[in-house]
Amino acid sequence: MAWAIGVGGMGVVLFTAALVFTWYFAATLLLIFTGMLLGVGLNALTNALGRRVHLPHAVRLAIVCSVLAALLAGVAYLGGATIAEQASVLSNTIKSQISHVRSFLETHGIDTSFFDIGSTGSAGPSSSTDTASAPAPSPNAHGQLPGAGALASSGGAIVSQTFKLLFGAISAVGNIFIVLFLGLAFAAQPSVYHDGLLFLVPAKHRLRATLIIDRIGETLERWLIAQIIVMLAVGVVTWIGLAVIGIPGSFILGIQAGLLAFIPTVGAIIAGVVVVLASLASGWIPALSALILFLGVHTMESYVLTPLLQRQALDIPPATLFAFQILLGVVFGIWGLALALPLVAIAKVMIDHFKTYEAPRAEAA
Repeated sequence: MAWAIGVGGMGVVLFTAALVFTWYFAATLLLIFTGMLLGVGLNALTNALGRRVHLPHAVRLAIVCSVLAALLAGVAYLGGATIAEQASVLSNTIKSQISHVRSFLETHGIDTSFFDIGSTGSAGPSSSTDTASAPAPSPNAHGQLPGAGALASSGGAIVSQTFKLLFGAISAVGNIFIVLFLGLAFAAQPSVYHDGLLFLVPAKHRLRATLIIDRIGETLERWLIAQIIVMLAVGVVTWIGLAVIGIPGSFILGIQAGLLAFIPTVGAIIAGVVVVLASLASGWIPALSALILFLGVHTMESYVLTPLLQRQALDIPPATLFAFQILLGVVFGIWGLALALPLVAIAKVMIDHFKTYEAPRAEAA
């Protein structure tokens, strides 16, 4: 009895420590998980190429990485200027349309205090009032040099903002480098990490762990390949459809729609809102056409592409997935929202394994 109590207490302590560790280092753990997903995707493409060409794994991985790098370089070279220009125009258009929507709601007596469009976007009646109520500069102020305190304060603010932007850029580049490095490392030697992970499992549970890990890897590989095809289809159809309608920034809108297709349900809603807001500047008819296009693309994604491509990969009820998306998004932010589906898929694989293999054993006992 004492031994059982001691083991149970140690288990509770270890489980609590794991939860605390996960809570405080969630961003780092999700970043590592993203690198693992990239490695799984690269390994899936490498294995798919191996079914066509009989070459060593390292050579096939190099070919896959070279093709992907060439595609990204081609997009950046051919459409880099277009992307930057359309992104700037799209940002200004969306800001102005948000202001118009807010004004429209205010004229109809709807409270819009929940809107947060930034300090620069709030330049309206309130800003003119503040300008009018601000004290005029005294005549003696003209021609005078600012004092040492003012100069120090301005210089400190400039240096602070500069370091903030610099550290933000370094953090973003560092995260991208970490994901790329982990993805390439996992894809280069998948068997090494697979066997190393199994080595940490006790010998009597190693067979069960092997089945679970292999099943998780197969599920994530099929899901990633299907997801890439869905993202490409959504991006291309959105781009061509908006270009036919005549919406400015159709290329960048197609890119963001394709990228947001990685996030089920929530990503499609965000992409649709952005598309409709960007289309309002062209008039109500283009905006309505863009809305119809968005509904058609979303229908194609949800009821045609996803069931056809992912029926063998995932079978998660939509309400369950959406609930976990909201939960992980609230707890872990954008990382949890974006990675909710693969995390739920891993949990589902483990639950299905225990239901399949453990239930008959319990009944036999």
